[in-house]
Amino acid sequence: MQQLIKTSLGQLRIVGFLEGCSFLLLGLTMILKYKYMMPQPNYVVGMFHGVLFIAYVFLVLKVAFTKKWSILVTLLALAASLIPFGTFYADNKIFSKAD
Repeated sequence: MQQLIKTSLGQLRIVGFLEGCSFLLLGLTMILKYKYMMPQPNYVVGMFHGVLFIAYVFLVLKVAFTKKWSILVTLLALAASLIPFGTFYADNKIFSKAD
């Protein structure tokens, strides 16, 4: 685990996992917000998700420049953050093969 944290690709994989989890959790908090009139969980998870999203975009760009990814691979990795389960797919298909 420590080895994973030391590289920017490892950091991207960790942040991608956390960003994907926060995206899914955000969907659950939307139900609480609109069905049960409980906006606070959505606010907290939304802020956490926003920070993770920005970190994910930054790390994708950093790794793309370092590993000399093509524009297509970079755009696919960025687009993955906009789709539920997308970062998990990107980790499996892009990030794990970039070592």
